[in-house]
Amino acid sequence: MPRFLVAIHHPDTYDPSVEDEAMTRDIDVLNDEMVAVGIRLFVGGLHPARYAKSLRSEAGGVSVADGPYLITDEHVGGFWVLECADMDEALEWGRKAVIACRAPVEVRQIH
Repeated sequence: MPRFLVAIHHPDTYDPSVEDEAMTRDIDVLNDEMVAVGIRLFVGGLHPARYAKSLRSEAGGVSVADGPYLITDEHVGGFWVLECADMDEALEWGRKAVIACRAPVEVRQIH
């Protein structure tokens, strides 16, 4: 069965204190639903992009720089890896994630 990345996007100014009890409950309910139907393979939250390290190939080696690789004002804040029948099913879960997380979501199939 195909696997999909469902990525939650947060602005770099995201403040986790906006995650109130209702939002936490909604995310927990969504996770429980994913587990109950057997589609959730992995879930994880990420530290803010400002704490990332970016690596690039350079002549003679690999350089490491502080911060995200892409310069943008939004980054992935968390994600699920789901096993779904097709993109349509993955999009249904993505819609639920938008509502639970109160944030934009990107759904991509994994090769």
